[in-house]
Amino acid sequence: MEKKLTWRQNLLMVSLIFGMFFGAGNLIFPVHLGQLAGAAWGQATFGFILSAVLLPLLALVALGVTRSSSVFDLIKPLGPRVSTFFVVVLHFCLGPLVVAPRTATVAYSFSLENWLPAGSQQLGLVIFSFIYFVLVYWACLKADAITSVIGKYLNPAFLILLAVVFILALVWPMGDFHQHVTTAYRSTPILSSAIEGYNTVDALASLVLGVAIVHAIENMGYRKPAHVAKIIVKTGTWALIGLSLVYVGLIMLGTTSLGKESLSLNGAIALTQIMTNYFGSFGQVFLAVMGPVAVFTTAMGESSSFAHDFHRAFKKFSYERWLALAVGIAFLVALLGLDKIIEWAVPVLLIMYPVAIILIFLNLVSPWIGRTTVLFNWAIGLTLIGSIGDGLTQVPFAKMLNGFVTYTANGSQHIGWYQAHVPLASEGFSWILFAIAGLMIGFGLQIMTKAVSVDQ
Repeated sequence: MEKKLTWRQNLLMVSLIFGMFFGAGNLIFPVHLGQLAGAAWGQATFGFILSAVLLPLLALVALGVTRSSSVFDLIKPLGPRVSTFFVVVLHFCLGPLVVAPRTATVAYSFSLENWLPAGSQQLGLVIFSFIYFVLVYWACLKADAITSVIGKYLNPAFLILLAVVFILALVWPMGDFHQHVTTAYRSTPILSSAIEGYNTVDALASLVLGVAIVHAIENMGYRKPAHVAKIIVKTGTWALIGLSLVYVGLIMLGTTSLGKESLSLNGAIALTQIMTNYFGSFGQVFLAVMGPVAVFTTAMGESSSFAHDFHRAFKKFSYERWLALAVGIAFLVALLGLDKIIEWAVPVLLIMYPVAIILIFLNLVSPWIGRTTVLFNWAIGLTLIGSIGDGLTQVPFAKMLNGFVTYTANGSQHIGWYQAHVPLASEGFSWILFAIAGLMIGFGLQIMTKAVSVDQ
């Protein structure tokens, strides 16, 4: 007879999964999405939850189904060299190039930026980011004690205040839901918001950090992949329902805030304005303290994971040296500021996310079709061609790729041949056609050559 989790074990797993995904992007992007989507906020919420909630859950299930002990197990069919390259790129995206520096700039936007004059903003960012990453380095060496305090007391306090804000917004809304819809959300709000969900980076994080969830379940006495997957689905669903409710509340806050505020440059500014509206100076001070705390554990987790995995792969350098490299690079990237980091992250995520989606899909269906090198290589290889095309259309120096991408100059928009001629390219989803082709060719060759799964 199958053993069931106790209510304490269920609560622990739900808390672990929720905590793993609650970070900087989970706060700022839903609010900004609400402002961008305006009256189309309902459809936008659906698209955002598809990519920011459903995909991470499926990634966890894939880890459980394949009994993976690391992300290397998921990409094993690609071969050692390609697998190593993928993991290196994945870790740099999750760690020092995107996520970790973004947490510092979000923390700065919630706090010091609100009190410094315009002429001192860059200097303030330099000083704040330096202190922030020194603390990240120190905290990673004392991780157990720090995360225990933050997880047990500070994050719940922050969530409680958010819940209060949601209630106040329902009773005394800043505006109604019939707000202006920006261009990207008029025709394809679901697709546009799905790409906005990429910014949370949770599906990519699941591939790296989700192994800890699988190990926690196995340590409770569950070893069979089917049982592990079942527990992940159950507890992960509850955790991500909770996260979805937070998203819905934040998106609604963003939409209704347009009744009093104009469209902000980013979600950190919008959330600060909303908190100040409902709580005055207390709301601003609370966000200045609790906002950085809420994103701090994300920086810790990504930096520590980067250092641990690189130390395992390249033992010549110690964990401490890899950690110093991670926080050092993150500090330098943070100096670009939040808006620039978000701007540069978009093309990177447009390239990485489709590959992760197909990787998750292939592993989910592996019990029925196997995990062969020929299938993985064709499916992921062709997907990458399409995702690179989508990513290049969003690079900040788009005008340098004149003719290929869309860019704006002298008040007029110039549409490149890629978006004009490749289906779904203008929405950022041309990779789907390449992925379908790769899956069909790969599966056909697998049958013809009678390829053997790498697990056999």
